[in-house]
Amino acid sequence: MKKYIRFSNLDRRETIRKVEEETYDLIVIGGGITGGGIALDSASRGLKTLLLEKDDFASGTSSKSTKLIHGGLRYLKQFDFWLVKEVGSERAIVHKLAPHLVLPEKMLLPLIEGGSYGKWLTSIGLKVYDILAQVSGDDKRRMLEKKEAMKLEPLLPKKILNGAGYYAEYRTDDARLTIENIKTSLQFGAKALNYAKVVDFIYENEKVAGVRVKDEVSGKKISIKSKYVISAAGPWVDELRSLNNSKKGKRLHLTKGVHLVFPKEKLPVKQSVYFDIPDGRMMFAIPRGKVTYVGTTDTNFNLDKDNIKTDLADAIYLISAVNNMFPSINLEMNDIISSWAGLRPLIHEEGKSASELSRKDEIFTSDTGLVSIAGGKLTGYRKMAERAVDRIVKSMEEDHGAQISECTTDKIPLCGSDFKKYKHVKKCISQVFSRLKDDRFTEYDAWYLVTTYGKQVEVILENYASLNGADAKVKLICAEALFCIDHEMALNPMDFFIRRTGMLYFDIDSVRNYMEPVLEEFKKTYGYSDDEINSFREKLKKEIISHSNFSLERN
Repeated sequence: MKKYIRFSNLDRRETIRKVEEETYDLIVIGGGITGGGIALDSASRGLKTLLLEKDDFASGTSSKSTKLIHGGLRYLKQFDFWLVKEVGSERAIVHKLAPHLVLPEKMLLPLIEGGSYGKWLTSIGLKVYDILAQVSGDDKRRMLEKKEAMKLEPLLPKKILNGAGYYAEYRTDDARLTIENIKTSLQFGAKALNYAKVVDFIYENEKVAGVRVKDEVSGKKISIKSKYVISAAGPWVDELRSLNNSKKGKRLHLTKGVHLVFPKEKLPVKQSVYFDIPDGRMMFAIPRGKVTYVGTTDTNFNLDKDNIKTDLADAIYLISAVNNMFPSINLEMNDIISSWAGLRPLIHEEGKSASELSRKDEIFTSDTGLVSIAGGKLTGYRKMAERAVDRIVKSMEEDHGAQISECTTDKIPLCGSDFKKYKHVKKCISQVFSRLKDDRFTEYDAWYLVTTYGKQVEVILENYASLNGADAKVKLICAEALFCIDHEMALNPMDFFIRRTGMLYFDIDSVRNYMEPVLEEFKKTYGYSDDEINSFREKLKKEIISHSNFSLERN
């Protein structure tokens, strides 16, 4: 069995001691997908790299997206051909790097009377989309007649349906994609810490030369030196620029995106659908395992960035949109089983609405040398990272005469991905199921494990075999928790249930059913006190209510 690098908060004290003694080539602030991508790009080019995240990895925008690696079809309507070309081409690359985590997903685009897309323009648009994204073979777009579209998705509104476009996208788990990028960077010598908040910068000759950090676990403050610093802090980029007294460059424009989750039987779409909302926007309905999720909203946000919630108005808006497109469904508020809400850190443009703002990324460099990157899309994270590191490499070559290699992250498989092709992922799922079925596990359980952890499932199954207990499901979830503690820096049960597994979103009953054994595992492993475990329990209960309860009383 392949050995994976230990990456654990059990070693936190020693890790902090070591980083305090080092001088880094690059410190990356922000443990989301952009920061994770930068850490991998930087470390794989030979730079001594440290990643710092103020909360848990992927706890901001990078666990709150639509969880699609997609080309952004709607940006063709804005004539943003460069963005469509780049992110469209990136889809196949990211799928190749992690075929267990970035899964092929055919998308149906219904053409309805009075809708945003007509048949002729859709046909031309999807053709251009395929050309820009270099789509080939069976993934090329097809235009479907009404009868064909209804066969693929019987829930579509027959009376107003004129046909459909049918094209290829990919689905992922954004938080898992983030953690695997960070873990892969460790293979090239990078270091990474969650719950490590940058509170100030160190300066030498009026240039940024490091950061001052508060360890949110111990409360200790430390100083870490670095030749260069990049802020990839997403919605918090402007705060760090303010801390750096930087006034150069544009400011961020934050918009809120909300998604609702329903049991599969309540919204039994057979496949992913990208459909019209009466107000002129578009949204997705995406089946995933036991559930179907829908989204997203796109509204301006100016409140507390550390407390983003789905409110009653968001839920009503999305449910109304779904019922409008799928009239035979008639979803109600109490059908919602979970939700999530996150922020898009877009670049502000005067006079443009939230949905009109460009999704392009931009890089800002302050007078003191702090580099900040913002904007962009999940799909384009690898190219964003490449541009950011190229900026640092250029400075290193100018300042120090260094010779740094070019980006090679398009050829580096992500941690857990020893699969050559997607068909090998399917084979692995079958093999895992054959090993677990005697313990009354289902094919879904095997699919979940492999599409979450890839080949790392072997470590989890080894943990499972070593645990005692009569309840197989309790043993397996504890085996998962142990893996996430030892190899993924999970510090508490919220890290595990929300970011490492996505159970709060996609299998919320598992959080309710297995909260106590997981709490016990964290207590036993970290030595948490009864008071600390009680605090975690209450936080988990509040998270469940916050993500699933949309009564009028709550609002």
